[in-house]
Amino acid sequence: MSTGNLNIETTNIDTAPGVSLSSEQKTVVGSVLDLFAGLPSLPKLQLWRDDATFTDPITIATGRDKYQAQWYGLQTAFSEIERQHHQVTDSGNPIILDLKTRYVIKGIGKEQIIASKVFIHLDGEGKIAKVEDKWDGKLPDSSIANAFRHLNAVSVPKMVSVPKTDEEDAKKGNQ
Repeated sequence: MSTGNLNIETTNIDTAPGVSLSSEQKTVVGSVLDLFAGLPSLPKLQLWRDDATFTDPITIATGRDKYQAQWYGLQTAFSEIERQHHQVTDSGNPIILDLKTRYVIKGIGKEQIIASKVFIHLDGEGKIAKVEDKWDGKLPDSSIANAFRHLNAVSVPKMVSVPKTDEEDAKKGNQ
């Protein structure tokens, strides 16, 4: 896995006592923390499999076109994103981290703090196969909630522009 052009901003990764990460795991965790901070880029998203899945209480996004739109959508939806805390609690597969983030919704200024347990599943080659963002440690599991989560995954890519090239990415201020 080449990490030369990733420009990962989160390089100081907090780990729980007794938990250590390999350099590859640090790269993956740093890139995922950047995504949660609203700092997406095409190179960071190349750490993901094309058929990877991102899930949280409001979406189930499977496939590159769907999960990339979720990450770029954070820049569209929020005027401020501030990580208040993170800590890797398990370096296995999945890698598990506790995350607390403050979001301010664009236009209305409403502030929301979300405490998550994030599970990063890697495939045999070290690429991200799935990221689960469990708010307060939970994901909904009703058929109605899941139908809305799938609808979100289909509708967000229609509303959010994902850059096609590194040049377009740079114009959006991403690196």
